[in-house]
Amino acid sequence: MKPPAALPLVIDGLSSIAGTYDALICDIWGVVHNGQAPNITAIEALQEFRKKHGPVTLLSNAPRLAAHVRTQFDRLGVSHDCYDAILTSGEATRMELEKRAGGGAKLPIYHLGPKRDASLYEGLNINLVEPSAARLVLCTGLFDDENEGPDDYREVLANLHGLEMLCANPDVTVRRGDQVVYCAGAIAREYEKLGGKVIYFGKPHPPVFEAALAELRKRAPVKRVLVIGDGPATDILGANTMGLDALFIVGGLHGGEVADLAATAARTHLRNLFAQSGAQAKAMMTELRW
Repeated sequence: MKPPAALPLVIDGLSSIAGTYDALICDIWGVVHNGQAPNITAIEALQEFRKKHGPVTLLSNAPRLAAHVRTQFDRLGVSHDCYDAILTSGEATRMELEKRAGGGAKLPIYHLGPKRDASLYEGLNINLVEPSAARLVLCTGLFDDENEGPDDYREVLANLHGLEMLCANPDVTVRRGDQVVYCAGAIAREYEKLGGKVIYFGKPHPPVFEAALAELRKRAPVKRVLVIGDGPATDILGANTMGLDALFIVGGLHGGEVADLAATAARTHLRNLFAQSGAQAKAMMTELRW
């Protein structure tokens, strides 16, 4: 294990540093909502930033399209005036599938993931097949993420016979309410251990951050951008790669591990967490609030 990292500054509210920035790139799941309920203080903080400082782009590793994220917002009660644009890893994955499918015969792919993610390929020149007949694997997650883990997929992955895999969500885990569930990134990592080739779409990889910056610059000549997220290895590391400051939200994915930011045990845990990911944040807070 790497030596413990220095901890970010603990702040009480986004307002204490907001004046330094003219735009935000903000994660969704773990910051704006937890998959079951909205985080009202986070929504209010984003609304305030938009009023006083600049545009907000929501950037998610969700393996689905932005339209589906907006529908989920309606169901959960997330106000649409807390952001200017939504970008997802699912959007980037669909663009890659569209490019590969092209014209002529349909591209045979094996979809490893739940049927709810079918929007990534619906309407494209694609034919869903079993692994033995596929030329490409699309991984959007586990078939049953509430009851399964990566160990349940050893036989499935072995039967892919080295096919190239597109991973539509680099996240390894996410917190859904009080439960932590595995994501497509966990399956993709296991596949790599078997020697499989994986192409990841989403954070921490630069293309999605470049797309998010482009969305912001459609609305204002932004220069000072803050990235907000609960994933050290995705949101925060991605910000570091792009040379952007980052605000770490502790109460998202890692909320069950840290109750009190001032406690010695919590601070040691957080140092180790940052050391493991190699990420560095400018500041941190339990939950996003103004």
